[in-house]
Amino acid sequence: MTVQVMLISPAFNAALREARFDGDAPLDVAGVRQARSAAAAVPEADRCVRGPSERCAGTADALGLRAEPELALRGWDMGRWSGQRLATVSASEPDAVAAWMTDPSAAPHGGESLLEFCARVGRLLDSLESRDGNRGGRVLGVVEPAVVRAVIVRALALPAEAFWRLDVAPLTLTGLSGRSGRWNLRCGQPLSPAPGTGSPRSAAMPWAN
Repeated sequence: MTVQVMLISPAFNAALREARFDGDAPLDVAGVRQARSAAAAVPEADRCVRGPSERCAGTADALGLRAEPELALRGWDMGRWSGQRLATVSASEPDAVAAWMTDPSAAPHGGESLLEFCARVGRLLDSLESRDGNRGGRVLGVVEPAVVRAVIVRALALPAEAFWRLDVAPLTLTGLSGRSGRWNLRCGQPLSPAPGTGSPRSAAMPWAN
């Protein structure tokens, strides 16, 4: 049986607007309003989960979802860079930032390297397939943009460097369906674009959160 994995990226918060590393914070007023307006567009699912961050929790609540927190869905561990702005870290540690962005095995911040992060998320994807594949389950998750990107890297067997080429906008739906380790991808579908403005996009760099 085919398993379906549907991932929703969180709505706006201040840290996302400010391009902070792993910057968790509550949704801002606009983010809550956008998520509430998108609630009717959320697909049905057999199981609903969310990342443990405050913005994932706030997005799930605003969408009207009773989502269980899953520690395995946590965002990329940025170590001592967590919460800091890209501009600040780039100015104080330019060589470390350059190594982090060019070497998938590097973790100068003391957290997870890109390879470690993608491997962790990949194991979660494999576990979803093994748990839900036999009964054709539909799993819906509200997760950090970085988690969505790592899932795509794993599902399509892309090189880790492809992570940097993937952009996940706020409040978009990425869907995967497959079985036996073969996945089809449907990505970047806006849940509910604002009339006349299109889907909102972050001014931050896409890797920041």
